[in-house]
Amino acid sequence: MARIHRILGMAALGLTLTGCVSQEKYNALKLDRDQLNERLTQADADSRASKAEAELLKNQLAGLMANDGTKGSLLANLQSQNSDLQRQLDEMNRKYTDAVNLAGKTGTLLPTGVTNELEQLAQLYPDVVEFDAQRGIIKFKSDVTFASGSDQVTPKAKEVLAKFASIVDGPQTSGYELIVAGHTDNVPVSNPATKAAGHKDNWYLSSHRAISVGKELQAHGVTGNRLGVLGYADQRPVASNDSATGKAQNRRVEVLILPHTVSTNAVTASATETGTHSTKKSSKKASADLNKDSAAPTATIHPALNK
Repeated sequence: MARIHRILGMAALGLTLTGCVSQEKYNALKLDRDQLNERLTQADADSRASKAEAELLKNQLAGLMANDGTKGSLLANLQSQNSDLQRQLDEMNRKYTDAVNLAGKTGTLLPTGVTNELEQLAQLYPDVVEFDAQRGIIKFKSDVTFASGSDQVTPKAKEVLAKFASIVDGPQTSGYELIVAGHTDNVPVSNPATKAAGHKDNWYLSSHRAISVGKELQAHGVTGNRLGVLGYADQRPVASNDSATGKAQNRRVEVLILPHTVSTNAVTASATETGTHSTKKSSKKASADLNKDSAAPTATIHPALNK
């Protein structure tokens, strides 16, 4: 650009010295030179800006390439963790299914003393819990164990769970494995407040309630390596969902007591994002229908209000 400036300057000087060019032509030539200078200055500025942008992109690309290995490692690690969690879930599902299917064929699973204590607990709190001695399953009724539209354990259920924890943490069963399984009826979760609380559907609700029971047991001394937590939504009903009574039976959290000592390296199930009996009075049925959403009972309860 400096060279062009010198050439233009010399040309202008030559024309001036020779005196052969009119003032108009001189002015036109000077104007052309000034416009050329402006274009050259602008081109130089554009070139500098382009170089700066190219350098920035180059640095960003280098950074991405440097981080690519780290991101790949993180992705591989997450995939491995997901695979491990899926294996754990499959194992718990297998244990649950095997325990439910096998127990009825083999008779009483638990020591006689423990069975007696659990039967007494069920007799003492029949509105909260029932005990299936043949299968070693204790069922907590969701309509009493949890507040409406919530996975928060009610004070009365906390009392029962504390007593249950002391039984299964006794000398005969302190090493037994416990699988906590949440179940719902088939009515979809639709209440905005229920969804806003994180219970987006029956899978979430059943899982969250099972987790709450598991955490409550831990709070009373049951070690985490003995616990597995599952949510089955409405997929394993114990009664027909065609009636309010059947729905109430299906809304439950079961705790399976597996009569074998868990190994010290057993996997503890957790979560984010971890028994029902026919109600006998109309007031209980109304409360059951409102279990997941309604803030207060009304005179006439419709099954659609359940969630």
